[in-house]
Amino acid sequence: MHASSTLTAALPAVQSDDPGARLMLFGIRQMGAHGLNDACAAHAFVTAFGRGFQRPLVLLRALMAEMSAASARPVQIAPWCCPRMTAAESALLSALGRVRTNPQAASLLLGDLLGLRDPGGIVATTHALSNAFADMGLPLPG
Repeated sequence: MHASSTLTAALPAVQSDDPGARLMLFGIRQMGAHGLNDACAAHAFVTAFGRGFQRPLVLLRALMAEMSAASARPVQIAPWCCPRMTAAESALLSALGRVRTNPQAASLLLGDLLGLRDPGGIVATTHALSNAFADMGLPLPG
């Protein structure tokens, strides 16, 4: 098997060019690798959102904690510098982008991602986080 096909299998999706999606992915990767209080993730949110950074940052921390506690399987994340995404990262960003207009689709994506029959609480946090990004001028693409 060639190195490029191995990379494509492990990281099947290309990162979005959308600034909100890129910030979200960076925050997910940093918190997933270094903990919920990662300073680099906090700095990125301060830089992007200014004085209103706390709401989206706290909601991302809540989402990461809820997913970690409730998930029936590991959620694979790539290093922050990787230009491609894991299938799990892609599914999570898709759920975050769709939850505002199609919460049922987001619920199915999150349920599949986490191995849960009813991801209701996580869907609610996902919805609040997606709204926070939209309210701050970085709506996530659906």
